[in-house]
Amino acid sequence: MSIQEQEQVQKRYDPLDTSLTFVNRGDDLDPLGSDDEDDCLRAEMSCGHAVTPESLTRWCRSQLDQGIYKFKCPAVVEGTKLCNELWSYREVRRLADLSVEEMQYFEETMARLAAAEYCEFKPCPCCKTTVERKALSNLCVTCSICTADQKKTYQFCWQCQRQCKGPGPRSDCCDNDGCINKDLQLLQTCKTISLPEVEGVTDCPSIRACPTCGMKVEHSRQYCKNINCPRCHLEFCFVCLKLKRICGPTSSPYKICPGGVAPRQTSIPVWQRK
Repeated sequence: MSIQEQEQVQKRYDPLDTSLTFVNRGDDLDPLGSDDEDDCLRAEMSCGHAVTPESLTRWCRSQLDQGIYKFKCPAVVEGTKLCNELWSYREVRRLADLSVEEMQYFEETMARLAAAEYCEFKPCPCCKTTVERKALSNLCVTCSICTADQKKTYQFCWQCQRQCKGPGPRSDCCDNDGCINKDLQLLQTCKTISLPEVEGVTDCPSIRACPTCGMKVEHSRQYCKNINCPRCHLEFCFVCLKLKRICGPTSSPYKICPGGVAPRQTSIPVWQRK
């Protein structure tokens, strides 16, 4: 059964399953928004909040779609404060009642997102072996397999995915024709947008590079001007490109920054992982 077919069959807990703690509907509403599932049993997560298998599956998949692979409880516990207790994948897998296909999707996506957070890797264009780039400011990457096979140093360009031409190290481009930074080109040519809920912001680039890790992000055009980077998880202002802790004291989240809209980025920050 495919994931799509699985989603057509509504998941339900077995009321005789003694490994789960069930919660009465009147005691605790599902924080993941399954109020329409009136006749579905709700089971208690480790943090004490209740979910249905359908709501937990939908919510966790939406997190993966946003590049978030660590699942935290979104229940509001006091005012606007969130529970934020971390749910283990083992717990999510059990209470979401994931199918074999869903488990494969979850685990492959989580592994890819985790790898992207802690290292950069691409296949060598010659031997197709996965190679990690350790010097993030250098486009010239050595493939140890090809170097051993060819009995001479083999380097390929991280950017154009061809054998490197010209002297190294290089941070902008190698000497191959057409070696350009497509991400930087996108930042410089993307359309402009307005942020309807942020006073004074009417002409802002629609795509920005996170000022901390360089990941490309877009604004949903909803809510305030701050955005949370799905890779480094730091919050920054989409308008002025300063971290929230720097921009926040100078202006309201719903008003344009004192310095106005930051111009299009001409370089992409390199993530200095610690």
